[in-house]
Amino acid sequence: MNEVLSIPTPGIRPYALSLSSADRAALKSQRPRCLWLTGLSGAGKSTLANALELQLNQRRLHTFLIDGDNLRTGLCRDLGMGADCRRENIRRMAEVARLMVDAGLIVIVAAISPFRVEREAARRLFAEGDFIEVYVSTPFEVCAQRDPKGLYLAARQGRIKNFTGVDSPYEAPLNAECEIDTRALGITDACQRLSDLLAIK
Repeated sequence: MNEVLSIPTPGIRPYALSLSSADRAALKSQRPRCLWLTGLSGAGKSTLANALELQLNQRRLHTFLIDGDNLRTGLCRDLGMGADCRRENIRRMAEVARLMVDAGLIVIVAAISPFRVEREAARRLFAEGDFIEVYVSTPFEVCAQRDPKGLYLAARQGRIKNFTGVDSPYEAPLNAECEIDTRALGITDACQRLSDLLAIK
């Protein structure tokens, strides 16, 4: 990764905007939040995030879903899978989520985001209560058995390096606002639990 990316440019500072995030949220009659789903590959993060966004959309709420794989094919396609690149990947994702929350949206992030320090850095970008960490805690054995993209098999065969859960660690949240095991909780009930977290009736 280019080291220049992490060095602030001298003389650049945020411009004071006249329109606040509260003004933007008021137009949408909703409280913008960031719901951050973390867990192993195959845990069900993207499936759950997609189902939740559909439900919120049906309730006429303004949302956006940021999926880790989708960003890897666009904004973050220049990043590899080494430690520095993975940190930068999560940093970019968190900054995009913050901008969208500032725009008044309910943002759902679905990303492995394996390290606590990066998730805590993401949390610090948001006002108190506007970042909700959801640990999709489906066990490794279940995720590896599902293996919808064939990634666990490829990692075990050595065709993929630095794969979370196989040869790269996953640090489970210690104080997530919510924990969901998709092996034990169906999509409908899981979405309801997340809606409750967002205080959406």
